[in-house]
Amino acid sequence: MLKAERVEYIDTTLQALYPDPPVPLDHTDPYTLLVAVLLSAQCTDARVNQVTPALFTLADNPLDMAAQSVADIQDIIRPCGLSPQKSKAVHRLSEMLLEQHGGEVPADMAALETLPGVGHKTASVVMAQAFGVPAFPVDTHIHRLAQRWGLTNGKNVTQTEKDLKRLFRRERWNDLHLQIIFYGREHCTARGCNGTVCGICRHCYPNRKRPPAIRKA
Repeated sequence: MLKAERVEYIDTTLQALYPDPPVPLDHTDPYTLLVAVLLSAQCTDARVNQVTPALFTLADNPLDMAAQSVADIQDIIRPCGLSPQKSKAVHRLSEMLLEQHGGEVPADMAALETLPGVGHKTASVVMAQAFGVPAFPVDTHIHRLAQRWGLTNGKNVTQTEKDLKRLFRRERWNDLHLQIIFYGREHCTARGCNGTVCGICRHCYPNRKRPPAIRKA
């Protein structure tokens, strides 16, 4: 199967399975989404959604969050892991939003990436899910599946993002990001499918006899 045929099949299949993919992290505005995405680093979305109600009851905006102590923030977010770093980042980015952006989350990739704890993937998620700007955030799940499906050589997440943006239509990027994540969780898991089990893997590579080599993110 040619790569163009795989791309078309994957695009069509994911759209049929997840026609209106929900944002997996609970939030009410760009700020609460930004904080939730930051907390999700090396943590499941489900765990973040268990923690954020208490955090956002304490403070759900930069002004109130900046008024909290780092210790109080850390006490709440401890179950998410990496709480010392994350609590400092949440506190300081709240201060920076007040100092530099009038208390608003900027709809600008470069500005987002200057905030503590906000890397390219986090900024991309916020741009896509809070502001509707086409982006293709690549996490470890998407990086793995893109390799299994022959869409990238998997050199690194940066290259995978470039390859996916080149292969799929810009207007599909935001939904595809979520659709691939949901498919990976339900059908093409790290342990449940090695590149030869799930429907997409079997359709794209019907003659594949052994798992493909996967480069880690």
